Parts: sequence; C-alpha cells; structure tokens
Amino acid sequence: MNGNWFQPPEWIWNVKTSNPTHVHQWIRPLDENEENPDLILFGAPISRSSISVSGASLYPAEFRRMWKGFATYNLDENIDLRHANVVDAGDVKMHTTDIKLSHRRIEESAAFLAARYPGTVTSMIGGDHSTTACAVRGIKTAYRDETIGILQLDTHLDVRDPAELGPANGTPIRQLVDGLTIKGEHIVNIGLHGYFNAKPLITYAREHGIGIVTLKEARKQGFVYTVKHALHQLAQNVDRIYVTVDMDVLDISTAPGVPASTPGGLSTEELFDSLLEIGQHPAVRHIDFVCLDPTKDSAVAQTVKIGVYAWLQFVTGKMMESPRI
Repeated sequence: MNGNWFQPPEWIWNVKTSNPTHVHQWIRPLDENEENPDLILFGAPISRSSISVSGASLYPAEFRRMWKGFATYNLDENIDLRHANVVDAGDVKMHTTDIKLSHRRIEESAAFLAARYPGTVTSMIGGDHSTTACAVRGIKTAYRDETIGILQLDTHLDVRDPAELGPANGTPIRQLVDGLTIKGEHIVNIGLHGYFNAKPLITYAREHGIGIVTLKEARKQGFVYTVKHALHQLAQNVDRIYVTVDMDVLDISTAPGVPASTPGGLSTEELFDSLLEIGQHPAVRHIDFVCLDPTKDSAVAQTVKIGVYAWLQFVTGKMMESPRI
C-alpha cells in the first residue's frame, strides 16, 4: 500500500477563514497525522485509457476550481456541510504514457486510503471509467475478508472484453467480474437505455448475474425508489457498497460535457435526488464520479457545475445519515 502517489493541489488553498461559507473555504488538504476524517476525496486524472477521445483527465482540477461557486449551506435540506470534516488528498500522480502504471498507482492509492482511514468514506473524482476497476481492487486489497457490492449509475454496462480493448473505460466491470474481485450478482446497474449496449454485452451481464435496471423500468417504479431498493438488496449480501456514477448517465441536453453523451438519459433532478438517498445509506462507503470531460462542456460549464452539485448532494446525504458522516 502506497500513499506516496498523491500530489496535493496547493493552488486551491488560498483562502483562510475560521468561518467558511463556501466550498473552497471549507475543504482543506489532508493532514497525514489526522485520524479518520469524515470523508476523503482524491482525483484520478487519467483519460488516455478512454475508448473515445476524452479530456476527462482535466475534471479533477475543474471540479475543484468550481467550488467557489457553491456555498456550504444546503437550503433544501437545511444542512450546513461545513460541520463535516471533509479533506482532499489531492490527485494521484499519473505517468505520462504508461497507462498500466497509472492504473496501478490509483489502485495502490485507494488501498492506502481504505486501510489507513478505515472509518472514512472515500470519494474518487475521475478520470475515465477505467479508474473504477483500479479503486475497487485497491479497496478489496485493504478489506480482503469483506464482500464488496457495486451500484452503478450508467448508460453503459462497461463489460466489454479487456482482451480486445485493454484496461479501457468500457471494461471496468468485466475486469472486476472476470478477475473475481466482485461477484456479478453483487452488481446493479441502473440507468441503461436505448441503443447503446450491444446484445452480446447484455448476454454477458445476465450470464454473470449482473442486475440490469433500465431507465424506463426505474422511472415506472420511481427512480429514487429503485435506487433505494437496489441499495437495500445489495446491503443484504455484501459488507460495503461502492457507488460509481458515470456522468454519461445524464441526458445529452443536460450534460454535453461527457465523452459518450446520449439522448434519453437521466435528468439532473433524478441524479441529485438519488445521490441524496445513496449518501444516507450506511453501507455506502465509497463513491466515484467519472467520465466528465470539461473540453466538451458548454460555455457556462454546465456539466462541471452538475458534477459538483451531484457530489455535494452525496455529502449532504451522508450528513443526513449521521451529523458527522
């Protein structure tokens, strides 16, 4: 396990105040001597492993840069996030050309945080979706005797064959299943829709017991209810839940800044409400937000703003679960 791969984003810590009102004033860098903060976030700025051209490696920096536009107070829930001890470990250092080495560093970093801070929720900001397989493997290294479940919000199954594509962003779930890190029956994907998953991929998922809930089915049941039910079912069979949010689950009209944007996807309201529910579940100990490409975003950075808002909703949910997360 290695904590040496983190590179703190020193530029962000330029506001010192004892009474923070905005996110950039509230979140502070991780102090290695600190014991079990409520939540640790870290960036995995890689997109060279993306099947399609992607600038998702830029998202962790843009994510932090957007903090100045958000207050710590959530008006809808009457919760002030500044009471949660949330810290930033910085970004995992990526190798310029060696994708496998960069992936190994993400895995080692996730393992380090999970082992060093066992009571802390971890939140990874990608990067493309290949980073999810790395983080889950790292957490499994730290908790070898525990069973991990995955709740995936995504337009795609991400079970394409690594033998053909390598450890790319279309393969993380298959990497974990084929590598026996996660059982297929401990994975639920919600948000699939339309014409964006080839039939052989559906066949693979069903053969391995992966739970498939289409967006159409989820909306009939109520999207938030569907998420809540999936969390309940997973929690009956696993020790901890890892949530992965691929931002391409959102509709293209809402979120243009993703590499594989599609029509017919999730609304921001559905995403935000579900993340509030996800945050409140005690079995959810890890989450990532991946595949957001600032280079494809609108002039007003609407997708980046959605990404920050979504993350804050998760943190709010964790505070609703417990005042100290």
